[in-house]
Amino acid sequence: MMPIFRLFRLVTPMLKFAMASPAAARSRVTRLDEERMLGLYHFTARTLGTARPVPFGALIVHSKSGRLLMRATNAVMRQSDPSSHAEVRTVRLACKKLKSPRLTGYTMYSTCEPCPMCMANALWARLDRVVFGATIADANKHCLQIRIPAKEVARRADMSCKVEGPVLRELCTTLFTHPNMQKAFRSWSTSKRSPDQR
Repeated sequence: MMPIFRLFRLVTPMLKFAMASPAAARSRVTRLDEERMLGLYHFTARTLGTARPVPFGALIVHSKSGRLLMRATNAVMRQSDPSSHAEVRTVRLACKKLKSPRLTGYTMYSTCEPCPMCMANALWARLDRVVFGATIADANKHCLQIRIPAKEVARRADMSCKVEGPVLRELCTTLFTHPNMQKAFRSWSTSKRSPDQR
């Protein structure tokens, strides 16, 4: 027979993951989410006409008012910084603007499902929601990825953040398939091509 304290340790994590907060249970993707993703798509697509195109863009808005706080695109190549993903940059800039390490009351939109680093950053910032366009699997067709879904990262965290998507997936995926982006991928160190094909 299993002692009761050992049984409680086994059941507690299951209860934690099974119970959602009332706010999280009510949260659903809306037409407004689609409009914001469309705007982010256009903001990110502007990079496709530059010397350093990127398919990754993020924006943060106030969850209730919808007021734009910050938006940014990936700057890994431009800044020679592997942590300079669009989501991380947007959180950094937003926190700096608010002079606070917390973004409670805000929602982040991303053209692609956040990688584990970006999702962890969103959790540490205490964002209410993360809404994404293309999936990690979509991105992985073109560049290297850590294939752990954002929802899985959020599920394992002590902090809560609702993760929703994909939203306008097909449209956001075109950021990866654009000819200028395909050309850029060939020069990235994270390209899906093997070193002997370079």
